[in-house]
Amino acid sequence: MPSQTLSVPYGQSAMEFTLPASMRATVAASKPAPPVPDAPAAVEAALRHPIGTPPLRQLARPGDRVCIVFTDATRASPDHVLVPAMLGELERAGVRPEDITLLCGTGMHRPSTPAERIAKLGADVAARYRVLDNRAQDPQAIVNLGLTSAGVPVSIHRSVVEADLVLATGIVEPHQYAGYSGGCKTLAVGAAGEALIAHTHGPAFVDHAGTRLGVIDGNPFQDAITEAARRAGLRFILNVVLDDARRLLRVAAGEPMAAFSDLVGFARSVYEVPIPHRYDIAIGGAGYPKDSNLYQATRAASYLFFAPTPVVRPGGYIIIPARCEEGAGAGVAEERYLRAMRDAPDIAFILEDARINGYPPGQQRAFVMAKVLEQARVIIVASECPDLVAACKMIPAPTVEAALARAAADLGPGSQVLVVPHALQTLPVVTATGASIASGTSA
Repeated sequence: MPSQTLSVPYGQSAMEFTLPASMRATVAASKPAPPVPDAPAAVEAALRHPIGTPPLRQLARPGDRVCIVFTDATRASPDHVLVPAMLGELERAGVRPEDITLLCGTGMHRPSTPAERIAKLGADVAARYRVLDNRAQDPQAIVNLGLTSAGVPVSIHRSVVEADLVLATGIVEPHQYAGYSGGCKTLAVGAAGEALIAHTHGPAFVDHAGTRLGVIDGNPFQDAITEAARRAGLRFILNVVLDDARRLLRVAAGEPMAAFSDLVGFARSVYEVPIPHRYDIAIGGAGYPKDSNLYQATRAASYLFFAPTPVVRPGGYIIIPARCEEGAGAGVAEERYLRAMRDAPDIAFILEDARINGYPPGQQRAFVMAKVLEQARVIIVASECPDLVAACKMIPAPTVEAALARAAADLGPGSQVLVVPHALQTLPVVTATGASIASGTSA
């Protein structure tokens, strides 16, 4: 069999690689769907015809204090289209710009930069409106709203709690904890205090069988963020589903759970892809902005592992090309992840310590990656920080070819390979019958 040349995203471009002739590859990709021809018009239409609630211009009143929680730079949500459209509706309702706060849902990650705010909102919006970042550790910025019915502490940014009307943007795509992101998550994690983030990202939640990609019902994480968002007053969302090229496939607005459920149903039809079995090696693409640091880039590995069934067999390899130009990342969460991965003597220690002593928010990424590394080896390709990769108990490699050679030396030259170019937007589901790939190709 001749060798094949394939590619996966790398930074803002792509990385090509050649598969050895002895290896057989299957490419798993999201199912094709036609993009919306006019994205701004589709957004306006969604706002005029929301699901489960009157239009935004009817919900808002002159004099209302309004908070819009929007996604941070690590999310591909097209907030530069969504937020101005929401602001237009508020203006038509008579809400003054000085009564509106735009809150960047950074969670425990670093603050947004001026350039990121402009990219997210547009220069005019960033200059005209009050724009804040979440400050999860600042007691002056966070308000405690008691406990959910399951005992989860609800701590939310003051701008949300003090608003008369709370709105949020978001992108609905597979998510390791929530099943699917979007909906209530932009607020209940992005605008949350450390107590809420710590509880929902703690070992009890992460270890729960229902906390998995694609799972909504019976998912304690999804239940917690839904109740927390309701407690905080979230009344209206504007969310999207995008394709691998970040083109708009579907947009919905309205009551948070009703609009979210509509988009999840559509997202499943696009993102969930059957594969016939588990593989020896999986190659997953992350791409910009997720591969800008190791904290975010390793999501590609954990997504492949925490699919409904892990896509690699025990002892297999997961290969992720990622620039990691920011190293491990600059936020509090990223620093905690780095210390836990780097300073632990081994993977077993990370798992045991977390289950006995717990961990602060951010360090859950170390716990998650330790669960991956307990059963698979992870190779990070072409990072700008190979020593850091090695310190975090993963394997650095200069090229995908070198990574494949390393895996072949361990597993044998005839290893079966799964290539998932967009590992964060594709959810491979192992079928019980061994049916062929529905939307992939064999190489």
